[in-house]
Amino acid sequence: MQLTHYTSKFKQHQFPITVICENVTNAPNIGSLFRACDAFGIEQLIFCGADIPLGRKMTKTSRATEKVVNYQVEDSALETVSNLKKEGYKIVALEITSDSKTISQCQFNSEQPIALIIGDENFGVSEAILKLTDTVVHIDMFGQNSSMNVVQATSICLYEITKQLAQK
Repeated sequence: MQLTHYTSKFKQHQFPITVICENVTNAPNIGSLFRACDAFGIEQLIFCGADIPLGRKMTKTSRATEKVVNYQVEDSALETVSNLKKEGYKIVALEITSDSKTISQCQFNSEQPIALIIGDENFGVSEAILKLTDTVVHIDMFGQNSSMNVVQATSICLYEITKQLAQK
């Protein structure tokens, strides 16, 4: 029998993960990020940049998860990441670089809170933020394309991180 929102038996859990969105400005992507962050029990979602659309187009996709996910909007991603680094967060960027590691090769633990940085839909994570990271991760891909939608990539990354944290 197929289960519904009311009959599923998922156990709620919150993980010490903050997702930082550097200039993610597409309203449907923002709505989908709320849904993914709710699904994976992240602690906080931070949108950084100007003109973050939190209106009707976003809520159509978010399906009211913006009401339950702890979020904020900040002007500067660089300042936000710098502050979290000073607070002891492990800074992880989701980006393809010459020295990035596949997400499955990285080990995560709940002893240190994690800040997962995702980048602009077109340009990715900025060089300035990449310089602040402890780790840069990517998702192995096997087709012709070298990238995927920011929400899909974030969901895959959050799945791997939370899977590891839940096992410890």
